[in-house]
Amino acid sequence: MNEISDAELEVMKVLWSQSPLSANEVVDCLSKTKTWHEKTVKTLLSRLVKKQVVNFHKDGRRYLYFPLLEKSEYRQKASKNFINKLFSGRLAPFVSGFSQSEGLSKEDLEELKQLIQQWENSDG
Repeated sequence: MNEISDAELEVMKVLWSQSPLSANEVVDCLSKTKTWHEKTVKTLLSRLVKKQVVNFHKDGRRYLYFPLLEKSEYRQKASKNFINKLFSGRLAPFVSGFSQSEGLSKEDLEELKQLIQQWENSDG
């Protein structure tokens, strides 16, 4: 997967929440939180199409954009890339470092326990 910039990710979030959308509709959605110019958003959409994570179909005179990359797939790949870059692919040092600086809630701990249990059961 090609890297998706932070700005491109904002566009993806809009398309994940609702699609297909025209470029102007994406601009309208982003205008609630960003001060980006319409041309900037269209450039970001074009980049995402080139990266093959967004596609479009023509509807009359406008193009309607939709994601090719699922949000869950992106999260999984981005998480793996992050862990690989910073922690040599090891999850334990990441969780340890995070828990020391941020702390883990009881809910986080329960979810981690459940995940570990699932991994242990699937390997056995």
